[in-house]
Amino acid sequence: MHPLRKSRPLRRVVLASAGTVSAFVLLLSLKPHGLPEVTAAPAPAPSSSASASGTRTVTGESVQTRWGPVQVRVTVADGKLTDVTAVAYPQDNPRDQQINSSALPELRSEALRAQSADIDTVSGATYTSDGYRESLQSALDAAGL
Repeated sequence: MHPLRKSRPLRRVVLASAGTVSAFVLLLSLKPHGLPEVTAAPAPAPSSSASASGTRTVTGESVQTRWGPVQVRVTVADGKLTDVTAVAYPQDNPRDQQINSSALPELRSEALRAQSADIDTVSGATYTSDGYRESLQSALDAAGL
Protein backbone atom coordinates (compact mmCIF):
# COMPACT_ATOMS: atom_id res chain seq x y z
CA MET A 1 0.00 0.00 0.00
CA HIS A 2 1.24 3.44 -0.87
CA PRO A 3 2.03 5.73 2.14
CA LEU A 4 -0.25 8.54 0.86
CA ARG A 5 -3.28 6.24 0.68
CA LYS A 6 -3.21 5.26 4.35
CA SER A 7 -6.42 5.71 6.18
CA ARG A 8 -6.23 8.36 8.90
CA PRO A 9 -9.35 7.94 11.04
CA LEU A 10 -8.02 10.08 13.88
CA ARG A 11 -7.51 13.04 11.54
CA ARG A 12 -11.10 12.69 10.32
CA VAL A 13 -12.44 12.60 13.87
CA VAL A 14 -10.48 15.73 14.83
CA LEU A 15 -11.65 17.63 11.74
CA ALA A 16 -15.28 16.60 12.22
CA SER A 17 -15.16 17.59 15.90
CA ALA A 18 -13.60 20.96 15.11
CA GLY A 19 -16.27 21.64 12.48
CA THR A 20 -19.06 20.69 14.85
CA VAL A 21 -17.71 22.88 17.65
CA SER A 22 -17.28 25.83 15.25
CA ALA A 23 -20.85 25.51 13.99
CA PHE A 24 -22.17 25.24 17.55
CA VAL A 25 -20.28 28.39 18.64
CA LEU A 26 -21.61 30.32 15.64
CA LEU A 27 -25.18 29.29 16.45
CA LEU A 28 -24.80 30.33 20.08
CA SER A 29 -23.48 33.75 19.06
CA LEU A 30 -26.77 34.59 17.31
CA LYS A 31 -29.00 36.57 19.67
CA PRO A 32 -32.38 37.34 18.13
CA HIS A 33 -34.44 40.20 19.47
CA GLY A 34 -37.73 39.34 21.09
CA LEU A 35 -40.88 40.22 19.27
CA PRO A 36 -42.30 43.62 20.18
CA GLU A 37 -45.43 43.56 22.29
CA VAL A 38 -48.65 44.25 20.48
CA THR A 39 -51.13 46.37 22.38
CA ALA A 40 -54.80 46.20 21.56
CA ALA A 41 -55.77 49.45 23.26
CA PRO A 42 -55.29 52.72 21.37
CA ALA A 43 -52.58 55.05 22.62
CA PRO A 44 -53.88 57.64 25.07
CA ALA A 45 -54.00 61.23 23.95
CA PRO A 46 -51.35 63.61 25.28
CA SER A 47 -52.13 64.73 28.80
CA SER A 48 -51.04 67.74 30.75
CA SER A 49 -51.20 69.23 34.20
CA ALA A 50 -50.49 72.74 35.40
CA SER A 51 -49.57 74.22 38.75
CA ALA A 52 -50.06 77.69 40.21
CA SER A 53 -46.37 78.55 39.64
CA GLY A 54 -46.73 78.40 35.84
CA THR A 55 -45.14 74.99 35.52
CA ARG A 56 -46.85 72.52 33.18
CA THR A 57 -46.23 68.83 32.77
CA VAL A 58 -47.30 67.32 29.46
CA THR A 59 -47.10 63.70 28.35
CA GLY A 60 -46.56 63.17 24.64
CA GLU A 61 -48.17 60.55 22.46
CA SER A 62 -46.97 56.97 22.70
CA VAL A 63 -45.05 56.17 19.52
CA GLN A 64 -44.84 52.52 18.46
CA THR A 65 -41.34 51.65 17.20
CA ARG A 66 -39.99 48.39 15.85
CA TRP A 67 -38.82 47.31 19.32
CA GLY A 68 -41.64 48.76 21.42
CA PRO A 69 -43.42 51.98 22.41
CA VAL A 70 -41.61 55.21 23.28
CA GLN A 71 -43.30 58.00 25.22
CA VAL A 72 -41.92 61.09 26.96
CA ARG A 73 -43.20 63.57 29.53
CA VAL A 74 -41.99 67.18 29.50
CA THR A 75 -42.04 69.87 32.13
CA VAL A 76 -42.33 73.47 30.96
CA ALA A 77 -41.79 76.46 33.23
CA ASP A 78 -42.14 80.07 32.04
CA GLY A 79 -42.07 78.99 28.40
CA LYS A 80 -38.86 76.95 28.80
CA LEU A 81 -38.38 73.22 28.64
CA THR A 82 -37.02 72.30 32.07
CA ASP A 83 -37.28 68.50 32.17
CA VAL A 84 -37.83 65.56 29.84
CA THR A 85 -38.56 62.07 31.15
CA ALA A 86 -39.01 58.89 29.14
CA VAL A 87 -42.07 57.18 30.62
CA ALA A 88 -42.17 54.28 28.13
CA TYR A 89 -39.33 52.76 26.13
CA PRO A 90 -38.19 49.31 24.97
CA GLN A 91 -36.75 47.37 27.91
CA ASP A 92 -37.92 43.80 27.36
CA ASN A 93 -34.48 42.25 26.96
CA PRO A 94 -30.92 42.96 28.15
CA ARG A 95 -29.90 44.43 24.78
CA ASP A 96 -32.74 46.98 24.87
CA GLN A 97 -31.82 47.87 28.44
CA GLN A 98 -28.16 48.33 27.50
CA ILE A 99 -28.95 50.53 24.49
CA ASN A 100 -31.50 52.70 26.29
CA SER A 101 -29.44 53.13 29.46
CA SER A 102 -27.00 55.22 27.44
CA ALA A 103 -29.31 56.60 24.73
CA LEU A 104 -32.07 58.07 26.91
CA PRO A 105 -29.82 60.35 29.02
CA GLU A 106 -28.17 61.58 25.83
CA LEU A 107 -31.53 62.28 24.16
CA ARG A 108 -32.72 64.08 27.31
CA SER A 109 -29.69 66.36 27.49
CA GLU A 110 -29.93 67.11 23.76
CA ALA A 111 -33.61 68.06 24.09
CA LEU A 112 -32.95 70.33 27.08
CA ARG A 113 -30.05 71.99 25.29
CA ALA A 114 -31.97 72.46 22.01
CA GLN A 115 -35.26 73.41 23.75
CA SER A 116 -37.01 71.57 20.92
CA ALA A 117 -37.41 68.16 19.30
CA ASP A 118 -34.76 69.04 16.73
CA ILE A 119 -32.17 66.64 18.18
CA ASP A 120 -29.70 64.20 16.70
CA THR A 121 -30.19 60.45 16.49
CA VAL A 122 -28.13 58.46 18.98
CA SER A 123 -25.93 55.96 17.17
CA GLY A 124 -27.12 52.42 17.83
CA ALA A 125 -30.54 53.60 19.06
CA THR A 126 -32.14 54.80 15.84
CA TYR A 127 -35.65 53.48 16.49
CA THR A 128 -35.70 54.77 20.07
CA SER A 129 -34.37 58.16 18.91
CA ASP A 130 -37.05 58.47 16.24
CA GLY A 131 -39.84 57.55 18.66
CA TYR A 132 -38.40 59.87 21.32
CA ARG A 133 -38.34 62.81 18.89
CA GLU A 134 -41.90 62.17 17.72
CA SER A 135 -43.30 61.84 21.25
CA LEU A 136 -41.28 64.88 22.37
CA GLN A 137 -42.68 66.96 19.51
CA SER A 138 -46.27 65.97 20.37
CA ALA A 139 -45.66 66.94 24.04
CA LEU A 140 -44.11 70.27 23.04
CA ASP A 141 -47.02 70.97 20.70
CA ALA A 142 -49.51 70.22 23.50
CA ALA A 143 -47.54 72.48 25.85
CA GLY A 144 -47.64 75.32 23.32
CA LEU A 145 -43.89 75.48 22.62
